[in-house]
Amino acid sequence: MKQTLLTHARVVFPTEVVEDIAVLIEDGRIASIDPDRTEKTEIIDLDGRILIPGMIDLHCDALEKEIEPRPNVHFPLDFSCAQADKRNAVAGITTVFHALSFANHELGVRNNAFAAKIARAIRSFRLQALIDNRVHARYEVTDETAPPILRELIEQGDAHLISFMDHSPGQGQFRDVETYRNYLSHTYKTNEDTIEGILTRKLKAAQGAMDRMRYLAEIAQLHGVPIASHDDDSPEKIATVQAFGAVISEFPINIETARAARKNGLATLFGAPNILRGKSQSGNMRALDAVINGVADCLCGDYSPAALLPSIMRLPSLTDITLSQAVAMVTVNPARAIGLSDRGEIAIGKRADLVAVKMYGSLPHVEKVWKDGKLVISATYNHV
Repeated sequence: MKQTLLTHARVVFPTEVVEDIAVLIEDGRIASIDPDRTEKTEIIDLDGRILIPGMIDLHCDALEKEIEPRPNVHFPLDFSCAQADKRNAVAGITTVFHALSFANHELGVRNNAFAAKIARAIRSFRLQALIDNRVHARYEVTDETAPPILRELIEQGDAHLISFMDHSPGQGQFRDVETYRNYLSHTYKTNEDTIEGILTRKLKAAQGAMDRMRYLAEIAQLHGVPIASHDDDSPEKIATVQAFGAVISEFPINIETARAARKNGLATLFGAPNILRGKSQSGNMRALDAVINGVADCLCGDYSPAALLPSIMRLPSLTDITLSQAVAMVTVNPARAIGLSDRGEIAIGKRADLVAVKMYGSLPHVEKVWKDGKLVISATYNHV
């Protein structure tokens, strides 16, 4: 029976931070908090490092960029999965939901066949991974061809979260046609004729979107796959997605919608890069304003998983929330939102997914990461 004792840690619990405490790891679980005595135990002195639960990222697009760093330039999928795995581990993320877009009207990796291929590559890679790699299937509801593919992925256990997104211009993230046209042009570096074709097909395919959402929601619920909604823009939209069984509202674009989501029992999720940058890339509500107004439950890496840790460490100085509350936004809150009851907090019986953090000035560095009690990352930084 392997035991590891982490001593002299500054431990972040869900409701408080306790100085100079020990955590005992046994067979991949947290066996004890500040035990009186141990035998045959490896002792690791954390010397005042902050100890937090492994972070849980419910929405991370970064794998898409690992695969396609430039338009139409693709790396092998196993190589890309391995690089993303290491990047997440070094960032202190021990559970990641790779957000893959099923949007056949778009280009690059965001078409159905390629996205499904990536999802299956993630499944193949999981056994050799440093952390827990999962799939967040983002369904563009104006795509009439994706539901059979998504159903197969859900039934085969290759999709662990599904979200409904609607990038049609005139609502949600893209409030007018020109905003969406600029997004396509910037993202895919394509010509006007191609963009106009995408717009025309998308608007036509919007017919029947509600029926497709209902169909996929029923399949997801049957197989225990949580449902999220993306870029909600009104309380009415919240009521609609709640009726489909959604438990998470991703990136609600205004405070009124975020309040409606929480009132109706949906957890709200915002992007950590938004915290670091101080603004939304699409001009919608700032994540920081959501935190200040008490309507933010979770943060995600979005397009930059490395932004999670510095964002939560910065929040107590920018708002009136505590370090425990900030850490909860990337640990216990997402775990509860998605029903992962075995992780997300430092408590007896929980998985020993842990991260030791050293502060250098205002910048946090991940020094050690344990996944299921196994040390997967160890880095020593020069003193600054």
